[in-house]
Amino acid sequence: MMMASKSTGLLKKLFIKDVNPGACFGPDGWIADPQGGEITSRNPATGEVLARVIQAGPEAYERIVAEAARAFVTWQMVPAPRRGSLVRDLGNALREMKEPLGDLVSLEMGKIRAEGHGEVQEMIDICDFAVGQSRQLYGLTMASERSAHRMMEQWHPLGVIGVITAFNFPVAVWSWNSSIAAVCGDPVVWKPAGPAPLCAIAVQHIANRVMSDHNLSGILNLIIGPGSSIGESMLNDPRFALISFTGSTLIGRHVSETVARRFGRTILELGGNNAIIVAEDADLDLAARAILFGAVGTAGQRCTSTRRIIVHKSIAQDLVRRLVEAYRQVKIGDPLEQGVLMGPLITPDAVDNMFRAIERAKEDGGQVLFGGRRLPELGAQFVEPTIVRMPLQTDVVKSETFAPILYILEYEDFEDALTLHNDVPQGLSSAIFTGSLRKAEEFLSPRGSDCGIANVNIGTSGAEIGGAFGGEKETGGGRESGSDAWKAYMRRQTNTINWSKELPLAQGIRFGSS
Repeated sequence: MMMASKSTGLLKKLFIKDVNPGACFGPDGWIADPQGGEITSRNPATGEVLARVIQAGPEAYERIVAEAARAFVTWQMVPAPRRGSLVRDLGNALREMKEPLGDLVSLEMGKIRAEGHGEVQEMIDICDFAVGQSRQLYGLTMASERSAHRMMEQWHPLGVIGVITAFNFPVAVWSWNSSIAAVCGDPVVWKPAGPAPLCAIAVQHIANRVMSDHNLSGILNLIIGPGSSIGESMLNDPRFALISFTGSTLIGRHVSETVARRFGRTILELGGNNAIIVAEDADLDLAARAILFGAVGTAGQRCTSTRRIIVHKSIAQDLVRRLVEAYRQVKIGDPLEQGVLMGPLITPDAVDNMFRAIERAKEDGGQVLFGGRRLPELGAQFVEPTIVRMPLQTDVVKSETFAPILYILEYEDFEDALTLHNDVPQGLSSAIFTGSLRKAEEFLSPRGSDCGIANVNIGTSGAEIGGAFGGEKETGGGRESGSDAWKAYMRRQTNTINWSKELPLAQGIRFGSS
């Protein structure tokens, strides 16, 4: 791995000093794979090359997956509270490294420093949650219809978990999966997104220290490589009991079909096209602040970013005025600079996609109320956050554009607002701002929001780890993080124990002589 001078000091704080020219970690440490191609990590704010990393080839892939499969044989038999102690120490190690790791997230991904540090805090929080979960992997005891019989169900470790993450949360989503999987008895093999390999390497160094302290190996594993080869191998490999994939709906459909053909399991966290309904009785100060963060945070590159505002016609002009005033105050620039609220888009392609969407919106009758410009004076991947008033919810509005574009739609009848809200293929996050108990409850009812997340008087972005995270429809239907999401990483077993000297059959069936 060749490092640029700007990143050298930061990476050394994260133990990345004399790494071999490879970016996968297996049974013999860091692997230098001569068959692996090169991947370049760039700072999206400046275009500077941060590092060049040699990816994994077929041989390195086999070594890593075989080690994870070997580790499962023993790890599944370790008591869950002891497995939790590994995750507890991982959380403590992340606490120690929160500042440099958060800075690296900002440097390599482009989100502002507060969000980079917040992402690492999510990792710490889910470790804390998982430690508690390690003592609460509950089954049930059920009444049997047969005398002197006991029925119960229990949960067993599932197997090796493949985690394929996206660029926009280069470390947090790994922790959502790996911390829960680890306490459930499952080793993890992580394939991070191509634009953010350094974040993954830094996290793996931290995980290596923790595993070494516990005399363990093969529980937390890293493999960096192309989706076309390494990713495809993971999807087709029966040693992976579960593939957790975060990314586009297009690729997610392929993941689902491929893994299902071998009867494997998937957790899919795919596209989002999140709307906020702003009712006529909404607190507009509150709504404007939530919309600003939801639409501009992470430069609109969150799966939970706010993309559509469905506002009552009577207050639309007032809300738009507040939003335009707020957008004018957004400081755009180097995400590590104090006071900056929006950094760059991740790649030049992301910039092109944004402006293609804006042109399509204009062709559909959209009116740009704010923004809509590139900012080359700041850098090639900087843009203005953009507000577009739309007369109708056209195809471009129904599509997810991973960029800071906010579409404004108006309604008069609340039923029409709900129809507009649900009339998109995606179903991740949603919100309503209202002072009406009836409207709030209707929004949360079965005929209200059809999303996996539905909020009242808070925005669409910024979910807490205590609740299960995920969505419906083309968002994939998966759930990660809190609540009972742990069940996805385990297999259920129903047990019946006969402690009598008789052999009664279920449903009163008699077989043979009575």
